[in-house]
Amino acid sequence: MVDPYRDHLRRRRGDEPGIAVTRLLAEIRELGYTGSANLLVRYLNQGRADAERIPPSPRRLVGWLMSRPDNLVDEHRSHLDDLLAVCPHLTTLNQRIHEFAGLLTHRRGQDLDTWMTTVDNDDLPALHAFIHGLRMDLPAVVAGLTLPYSNGPIEGANTKVKLLKRQMYGRAEFPLLRQRILLA
Repeated sequence: MVDPYRDHLRRRRGDEPGIAVTRLLAEIRELGYTGSANLLVRYLNQGRADAERIPPSPRRLVGWLMSRPDNLVDEHRSHLDDLLAVCPHLTTLNQRIHEFAGLLTHRRGQDLDTWMTTVDNDDLPALHAFIHGLRMDLPAVVAGLTLPYSNGPIEGANTKVKLLKRQMYGRAEFPLLRQRILLA
């Protein structure tokens, strides 16, 4: 709702950096704004009315890195591209994340060792800890990335039994719990 008034807000905040939000609200209401003051305050606090781009929060940046580039909004994609152009470590991290996602989605467990060697050669200490954890149980990780089997159905059954057990806590004895599990 505030986006149509972004240029006005940028211009006014550029002319008077310390302008009160109530005054800005009155001005854009005259222009046709029908939203609330809280919405305007949130919009301004998020920096969306600022002319220059503010750096994203770490959580937002991780979300952008972990998303498929096609799924990002154009504005976020261009902002991420600008950040990647400035920071070579971030570019390398982005590349390694997308390579690992390819290993996961295409079940290429046989390529995991090559990927881990490549990451070891990079200057990314956080990923080195991740690689160390993968190497601790490498056969299971490779099996999980190559075999089509999944323990998902078993885990789902366990979750259902635990839910029923928690619902029954303190209400009845084992025979009723057994009957509910068999009927579920």
